[in-house]
Amino acid sequence: MKKGLIDKLKRDILLWQGYKPQSNHTEEKIGLGGLESAFPNGVFPKGAIHEFICFQPESSAASNGFVAALLSVLMKQNEVCLWVSTSRKLFPIALRMFDVKPEQIIFIDVKTEKEALWVTEEALKCEGLTAVVAEINNLNLIESRRLQLAVEESGVTGFIIRKSVHKAITTGAAARWKVIPLPSETEAGMPGIGFPRWSIELIKVRNGNPGNWAFDWMGDKLVEVLSHKQEKETSWFDLNVKLFG
Repeated sequence: MKKGLIDKLKRDILLWQGYKPQSNHTEEKIGLGGLESAFPNGVFPKGAIHEFICFQPESSAASNGFVAALLSVLMKQNEVCLWVSTSRKLFPIALRMFDVKPEQIIFIDVKTEKEALWVTEEALKCEGLTAVVAEINNLNLIESRRLQLAVEESGVTGFIIRKSVHKAITTGAAARWKVIPLPSETEAGMPGIGFPRWSIELIKVRNGNPGNWAFDWMGDKLVEVLSHKQEKETSWFDLNVKLFG
């Protein structure tokens, strides 16, 4: 009896915070391996706001790539995404590298942050879109809450790529990410460079478990780099041995 009440309370809290229940968890998974288990119910939250913190140009480029990789999963059935920016650096044809057709993306370039936020909020209310990506510098708590309320009604997934170099202020996003590039690896004896590799840090996730993972984009899917995680754990063990004997 008590367990049933607690389970119902957990479901109600998730619903109030923008996590709509999924009818089939297996079908809703998008292939993020151990990272996906960090989210409530072990499922990547669609219909929510995801905020990416990008304080350096290389982090911004890595975030663009990772978001494109997520879009390739979310838009398998030729759905449409809106990409809003005041200073877009993304070359549309480059999206093909991440298995996204450029014609699936509607790019809207505006002059001011105020315009970008207005377009983003209105787009997030449009149920005909699968996702909205917005490149902006600043996002405060009230603005982010308005965006979260919009996606809770429409079910559209929002990706906010925030480039402010001042501070990581509190927002109402369901998840906050930081993506940085990692050195790629090539096949033994092969010249050139390997697949894009990123360190994916889930800084904050509502009712979930923050953590850090490494992923390769293998041409058509994201693959978790387990060896990188093992090396990181080993290095921490070695450091502790050196410090504490």
